[in-house]
Order: sequence, then structure tokens, then C-alpha cells
Amino acid sequence: MTALAPGLTAAESHTVTEVDTALAVGSGDVPVLATPRLVAWMEAVTVAAVDDALADGDTTVGTRVEVDHVAASPLGALVEVRGELTAVDGRALRFSVVALGADGEPVGRGTITRAVVGRERFLARWAQRA
Repeated sequence: MTALAPGLTAAESHTVTEVDTALAVGSGDVPVLATPRLVAWMEAVTVAAVDDALADGDTTVGTRVEVDHVAASPLGALVEVRGELTAVDGRALRFSVVALGADGEPVGRGTITRAVVGRERFLARWAQRA
């Protein structure tokens, strides 16, 4: 197990497909990468960055997303998404995220905050409300 400390990173590459477009997810009417899909990819790298560093039974949940989607990515475009843990404050984790096009230019960037929670306790609390 790795220590849960700033500097943990993860990266993923994605090719924009029909299901990733604003038209497909309902966030617009153009066939380019949807902002909600970009945010989901960014959240996925934050999860991956700390996965091996969490204690058994722990997981993370998203609590805040601040992302600027700065360039369009058409169908077939390759997008590399990177996340880095930049701060640990108790159970709060802050990440820097960036998405780059094949040309190396930013597609999006921002910060994501996640909280470390006990998976079973978290799920049990919500099961009681159902």
C-alpha cells in the first residue's frame, strides 16, 4: 500500500465516440466531447490516483468539482486526462486535473475534491434512508 500523500497521480487516454458527445448525453446539441463526460473522465483519474493508497474498506466520494472546459474535441479525437493529488486535509483530498488533446493543448483543467469514507458505513447510512 502506498501512503496517501500529495504527489499520487493517474492518467487515462480516451477517444471521443458518439456516446461521449454533448448530443448523446443531453448537455448540448453538437457532436463534440460533452462537459459531463470530460468531468467523469477527470473524476475517474482522481479515483485511480489514490486507489492503492486507501485503507481496506475505504473509498472516496466526490464533493466538489471546479472544471473549465476550454476547447472542443470532435469525434475521434484523443484526449489524455491526468490527475494529481495535491493536498490531504484529514479525510478531504484535493486534486489538480487536466485534459490534453493530441496536440498537447488543454481541453479542460481544474480541481476536484473527494472525501475518504468507509464504504460499508457510507452505504449502510443510505440504505437506512431508502
